[in-house]
Amino acid sequence: MFCALGSAVCFGTASVLQAVAARASAPGTGSGVDPLLLWRVLRQWRYLAGLALDALGFALELVALRNLPIYAVGAALAGSLAVTAVVASRVLRVRLRGVEWAAVGVVCGGLALLGLASGAEGGLTGGPALRFGVLAVAAAVLLLGAAAGRLPGRARAAALGLGAGTGFGVVEVAVRLLDDFSPGALLTNPASYALLLGGGAAFLLLTSALQRGSVTAATAGMVLGETLGPAVAGVVWLGDRTREGLEPLALLGFGVAVVGALGLARFGEAPEGEVGRVG
Repeated sequence: MFCALGSAVCFGTASVLQAVAARASAPGTGSGVDPLLLWRVLRQWRYLAGLALDALGFALELVALRNLPIYAVGAALAGSLAVTAVVASRVLRVRLRGVEWAAVGVVCGGLALLGLASGAEGGLTGGPALRFGVLAVAAAVLLLGAAAGRLPGRARAAALGLGAGTGFGVVEVAVRLLDDFSPGALLTNPASYALLLGGGAAFLLLTSALQRGSVTAATAGMVLGETLGPAVAGVVWLGDRTREGLEPLALLGFGVAVVGALGLARFGEAPEGEVGRVG
Protein backbone atom coordinates (compact mmCIF):
# COMPACT_ATOMS: atom_id res chain seq x y z
CA MET A 1 0.00 0.00 0.00
CA PHE A 2 2.96 2.30 0.66
CA CYS A 3 4.05 1.78 -2.97
CA ALA A 4 0.52 2.42 -4.26
CA LEU A 5 0.32 5.70 -2.34
CA GLY A 6 3.83 6.67 -3.45
CA SER A 7 2.75 6.04 -7.02
CA ALA A 8 -0.26 8.33 -6.50
CA VAL A 9 2.05 11.10 -5.22
CA CYS A 10 4.27 10.77 -8.30
CA PHE A 11 1.37 10.73 -10.76
CA GLY A 12 -0.46 13.57 -9.03
CA THR A 13 2.58 15.85 -9.09
CA ALA A 14 3.44 14.90 -12.67
CA SER A 15 -0.03 15.82 -13.90
CA VAL A 16 0.45 19.47 -12.86
CA LEU A 17 3.72 19.71 -14.81
CA GLN A 18 2.33 17.91 -17.85
CA ALA A 19 -0.87 19.96 -17.94
CA VAL A 20 1.09 23.21 -18.03
CA ALA A 21 3.26 21.86 -20.86
CA ALA A 22 0.23 20.61 -22.83
CA ARG A 23 -1.56 23.95 -22.60
CA ALA A 24 1.59 25.81 -23.69
CA SER A 25 1.94 23.69 -26.85
CA ALA A 26 0.50 24.55 -30.24
CA PRO A 27 -2.91 22.99 -31.00
CA GLY A 28 -2.89 19.54 -32.54
CA THR A 29 -4.67 18.18 -35.58
CA GLY A 30 -8.01 17.78 -33.80
CA SER A 31 -7.71 14.01 -33.61
CA GLY A 32 -7.81 12.27 -30.27
CA VAL A 33 -4.78 10.25 -31.39
CA ASP A 34 -2.17 12.88 -32.31
CA PRO A 35 1.50 11.75 -32.09
CA LEU A 36 2.69 15.19 -33.30
CA LEU A 37 1.15 16.82 -30.23
CA LEU A 38 3.04 14.37 -28.02
CA TRP A 39 6.25 15.21 -29.90
CA ARG A 40 5.73 18.94 -29.27
CA VAL A 41 5.17 18.58 -25.55
CA LEU A 42 8.16 16.24 -25.24
CA ARG A 43 10.39 19.23 -26.08
CA GLN A 44 9.33 21.03 -22.89
CA TRP A 45 11.23 20.44 -19.66
CA ARG A 46 8.09 20.45 -17.54
CA TYR A 47 6.64 17.55 -19.51
CA LEU A 48 9.94 15.65 -19.31
CA ALA A 49 10.07 16.19 -15.54
CA GLY A 50 6.51 14.89 -15.36
CA LEU A 51 7.50 11.83 -17.37
CA ALA A 52 10.37 11.12 -14.96
CA LEU A 53 7.89 11.19 -12.08
CA ASP A 54 5.54 9.00 -14.12
CA ALA A 55 8.34 6.46 -14.59
CA LEU A 56 9.00 6.35 -10.85
CA GLY A 57 5.28 6.12 -10.17
CA PHE A 58 4.93 3.27 -12.64
CA ALA A 59 7.74 1.33 -10.97
CA LEU A 60 5.99 1.73 -7.61
CA GLU A 61 2.68 0.76 -9.23
CA LEU A 62 4.22 -2.47 -10.54
CA VAL A 63 5.33 -3.42 -7.03
CA ALA A 64 1.88 -2.61 -5.64
CA LEU A 65 0.07 -4.59 -8.35
CA ARG A 66 2.17 -7.68 -7.59
CA ASN A 67 1.16 -7.55 -3.91
CA LEU A 68 -2.29 -5.93 -3.65
CA PRO A 69 -5.69 -6.49 -5.28
CA ILE A 70 -6.24 -4.37 -8.37
CA TYR A 71 -9.18 -2.56 -6.77
CA ALA A 72 -6.95 -1.20 -3.99
CA VAL A 73 -4.24 -0.01 -6.38
CA GLY A 74 -6.80 1.51 -8.76
CA ALA A 75 -8.44 3.50 -5.98
CA ALA A 76 -5.03 4.73 -4.79
CA LEU A 77 -4.21 5.89 -8.32
CA ALA A 78 -7.54 7.72 -8.55
CA GLY A 79 -6.50 9.37 -5.29
CA SER A 80 -3.64 11.03 -7.17
CA LEU A 81 -6.18 13.79 -7.91
CA ALA A 82 -6.02 14.73 -4.24
CA VAL A 83 -2.25 15.10 -4.62
CA THR A 84 -2.73 17.17 -7.78
CA ALA A 85 -5.16 19.47 -5.96
CA VAL A 86 -2.76 20.07 -3.08
CA VAL A 87 0.24 20.58 -5.40
CA ALA A 88 -1.77 22.98 -7.58
CA SER A 89 -2.76 24.95 -4.49
CA ARG A 90 0.92 25.42 -3.60
CA VAL A 91 2.76 25.60 -6.92
CA LEU A 92 0.10 27.34 -9.00
CA ARG A 93 -1.49 29.19 -6.08
CA VAL A 94 -4.89 27.74 -6.95
CA ARG A 95 -7.41 28.40 -4.21
CA LEU A 96 -9.10 25.26 -2.89
CA ARG A 97 -12.67 25.68 -1.74
CA GLY A 98 -13.84 24.12 1.49
CA VAL A 99 -15.72 21.39 -0.35
CA GLU A 100 -12.53 20.48 -2.24
CA TRP A 101 -10.48 20.20 0.95
CA ALA A 102 -13.29 17.98 2.21
CA ALA A 103 -12.97 15.86 -0.95
CA VAL A 104 -9.22 15.48 -0.28
CA GLY A 105 -10.11 14.20 3.17
CA VAL A 106 -12.75 11.85 1.72
CA VAL A 107 -10.18 10.33 -0.65
CA CYS A 108 -7.73 9.79 2.18
CA GLY A 109 -10.43 8.25 4.36
CA GLY A 110 -11.54 5.90 1.60
CA LEU A 111 -7.96 4.77 0.99
CA ALA A 112 -7.48 4.20 4.71
CA LEU A 113 -10.54 1.91 4.75
CA LEU A 114 -9.20 0.04 1.73
CA GLY A 115 -5.84 -0.38 3.40
CA LEU A 116 -7.52 -1.98 6.41
CA ALA A 117 -9.77 -4.27 4.37
CA SER A 118 -7.59 -5.33 1.43
CA GLY A 119 -6.22 -8.83 1.35
CA ALA A 120 -3.31 -10.10 -0.70
CA GLU A 121 -3.51 -10.19 -4.49
CA GLY A 122 -5.49 -13.04 -6.00
CA GLY A 123 -3.65 -16.24 -6.87
CA LEU A 124 -5.18 -16.70 -10.33
CA THR A 125 -3.17 -15.77 -13.42
CA GLY A 126 -5.95 -15.57 -16.03
CA GLY A 127 -6.35 -17.71 -19.12
CA PRO A 128 -5.63 -17.07 -22.81
CA ALA A 129 -9.06 -15.50 -23.32
CA LEU A 130 -8.34 -12.79 -20.76
CA ARG A 131 -4.86 -12.14 -22.18
CA PHE A 132 -6.19 -11.68 -25.71
CA GLY A 133 -9.13 -9.75 -24.28
CA VAL A 134 -6.97 -7.04 -22.71
CA LEU A 135 -5.05 -6.75 -25.99
CA ALA A 136 -8.32 -6.24 -27.86
CA VAL A 137 -9.38 -3.58 -25.35
CA ALA A 138 -6.04 -1.79 -25.80
CA ALA A 139 -6.57 -1.69 -29.57
CA ALA A 140 -10.14 -0.44 -29.03
CA VAL A 141 -8.77 2.47 -26.97
CA LEU A 142 -6.92 3.76 -30.05
CA LEU A 143 -10.06 3.48 -32.16
CA LEU A 144 -12.05 5.30 -29.47
CA GLY A 145 -9.49 8.11 -29.45
CA ALA A 146 -9.66 8.53 -33.22
CA ALA A 147 -13.46 8.68 -33.11
CA ALA A 148 -13.54 11.00 -30.08
CA GLY A 149 -11.59 13.67 -31.96
CA ARG A 150 -14.68 14.30 -34.10
CA LEU A 151 -17.04 14.88 -31.16
CA PRO A 152 -18.02 18.35 -29.86
CA GLY A 153 -16.26 19.92 -26.85
CA ARG A 154 -17.46 18.35 -23.61
CA ALA A 155 -18.39 15.00 -25.17
CA ARG A 156 -14.94 14.80 -26.79
CA ALA A 157 -13.18 15.51 -23.50
CA ALA A 158 -15.23 12.89 -21.66
CA ALA A 159 -14.61 10.27 -24.37
CA LEU A 160 -10.87 10.99 -24.46
CA GLY A 161 -10.69 10.82 -20.67
CA LEU A 162 -12.62 7.56 -20.55
CA GLY A 163 -10.37 6.12 -23.26
CA ALA A 164 -7.23 7.20 -21.41
CA GLY A 165 -8.53 5.71 -18.16
CA THR A 166 -9.39 2.47 -19.93
CA GLY A 167 -5.85 2.34 -21.34
CA PHE A 168 -4.37 2.80 -17.88
CA GLY A 169 -6.75 0.12 -16.63
CA VAL A 170 -5.44 -2.26 -19.31
CA VAL A 171 -1.95 -1.68 -17.91
CA GLU A 172 -3.13 -2.57 -14.40
CA VAL A 173 -4.67 -5.86 -15.52
CA ALA A 174 -1.85 -6.73 -17.95
CA VAL A 175 0.77 -6.45 -15.20
CA ARG A 176 -1.03 -9.19 -13.28
CA LEU A 177 -1.11 -11.39 -16.39
CA LEU A 178 2.68 -11.42 -16.71
CA ASP A 179 3.68 -14.50 -14.73
CA ASP A 180 6.96 -15.28 -16.53
CA PHE A 181 9.47 -12.53 -17.25
CA SER A 182 11.87 -14.51 -19.43
CA PRO A 183 12.31 -12.91 -22.91
CA GLY A 184 10.65 -15.82 -24.70
CA ALA A 185 7.60 -15.80 -22.42
CA LEU A 186 7.18 -12.03 -22.67
CA LEU A 187 7.32 -12.12 -26.47
CA THR A 188 4.62 -14.79 -26.68
CA ASN A 189 2.31 -13.35 -24.02
CA PRO A 190 -0.46 -11.10 -25.48
CA ALA A 191 -0.53 -9.21 -22.16
CA SER A 192 2.96 -7.82 -22.90
CA TYR A 193 1.67 -6.13 -26.05
CA ALA A 194 -1.51 -5.04 -24.27
CA LEU A 195 0.59 -3.30 -21.61
CA LEU A 196 2.64 -1.38 -24.20
CA LEU A 197 -0.30 -0.56 -26.48
CA GLY A 198 -2.65 0.35 -23.64
CA GLY A 199 -0.10 2.58 -21.90
CA GLY A 200 0.92 4.33 -25.13
CA ALA A 201 -2.67 4.90 -26.22
CA ALA A 202 -3.58 6.23 -22.78
CA PHE A 203 -0.79 8.81 -22.89
CA LEU A 204 -1.82 9.96 -26.38
CA LEU A 205 -5.46 10.37 -25.41
CA LEU A 206 -4.70 12.00 -22.09
CA THR A 207 -2.38 14.54 -23.72
CA SER A 208 -5.13 15.45 -26.19
CA ALA A 209 -7.70 15.69 -23.39
CA LEU A 210 -5.41 17.93 -21.33
CA GLN A 211 -4.93 20.39 -24.17
CA ARG A 212 -8.56 21.03 -25.05
CA GLY A 213 -12.05 20.42 -23.81
CA SER A 214 -13.61 20.22 -20.36
CA VAL A 215 -11.05 19.29 -17.72
CA THR A 216 -13.71 18.02 -15.33
CA ALA A 217 -15.36 15.80 -17.93
CA ALA A 218 -12.03 14.37 -19.12
CA THR A 219 -10.75 13.62 -15.64
CA ALA A 220 -14.02 12.13 -14.43
CA GLY A 221 -13.99 9.79 -17.44
CA MET A 222 -10.39 8.83 -16.72
CA VAL A 223 -11.07 8.04 -13.05
CA LEU A 224 -14.00 5.79 -13.95
CA GLY A 225 -12.08 4.06 -16.73
CA GLU A 226 -9.03 3.22 -14.63
CA THR A 227 -10.89 2.01 -11.53
CA LEU A 228 -14.16 0.21 -12.26
CA GLY A 229 -13.21 -2.17 -15.10
CA PRO A 230 -9.86 -3.31 -13.63
CA ALA A 231 -11.46 -3.82 -10.21
CA VAL A 232 -14.11 -6.11 -11.72
CA ALA A 233 -11.47 -8.00 -13.72
CA GLY A 234 -9.39 -8.53 -10.59
CA VAL A 235 -12.28 -9.89 -8.54
CA VAL A 236 -13.94 -12.00 -11.28
CA TRP A 237 -10.95 -13.44 -13.15
CA LEU A 238 -7.87 -13.00 -10.95
CA GLY A 239 -9.23 -13.98 -7.53
CA ASP A 240 -8.77 -10.67 -5.69
CA ARG A 241 -10.43 -10.77 -2.28
CA THR A 242 -10.57 -8.81 0.97
CA ARG A 243 -9.59 -9.86 4.46
CA GLU A 244 -12.02 -12.28 6.05
CA GLY A 245 -15.38 -10.63 6.70
CA LEU A 246 -14.28 -7.14 5.54
CA GLU A 247 -15.91 -7.12 2.08
CA PRO A 248 -18.39 -4.33 3.01
CA LEU A 249 -15.57 -2.17 4.40
CA ALA A 250 -13.52 -2.63 1.20
CA LEU A 251 -16.53 -1.80 -0.98
CA LEU A 252 -17.24 1.31 1.10
CA GLY A 253 -13.60 2.42 0.96
CA PHE A 254 -13.41 1.91 -2.80
CA GLY A 255 -16.63 3.85 -3.40
CA VAL A 256 -15.67 6.67 -1.05
CA ALA A 257 -12.22 7.07 -2.62
CA VAL A 258 -13.60 7.15 -6.18
CA VAL A 259 -16.40 9.59 -5.30
CA GLY A 260 -13.88 11.85 -3.56
CA ALA A 261 -11.63 11.73 -6.63
CA LEU A 262 -14.55 12.65 -8.89
CA GLY A 263 -15.17 15.65 -6.64
CA LEU A 264 -11.63 16.81 -7.47
CA ALA A 265 -11.96 16.21 -11.22
CA ARG A 266 -11.20 19.80 -12.18
CA PHE A 267 -7.68 19.24 -10.89
CA GLY A 268 -6.98 16.72 -13.63
CA GLU A 269 -5.37 19.72 -15.31
CA ALA A 270 -3.86 23.00 -14.17
CA PRO A 271 -6.39 25.82 -14.57
CA GLU A 272 -5.88 27.59 -17.87
CA GLY A 273 -5.32 30.98 -16.30
CA GLU A 274 -2.53 29.67 -14.10
CA VAL A 275 -0.24 28.30 -16.80
CA GLY A 276 2.21 31.19 -16.78
CA ARG A 277 2.83 31.01 -13.03
CA VAL A 278 5.05 27.96 -13.00
CA GLY A 279 8.74 28.89 -12.83
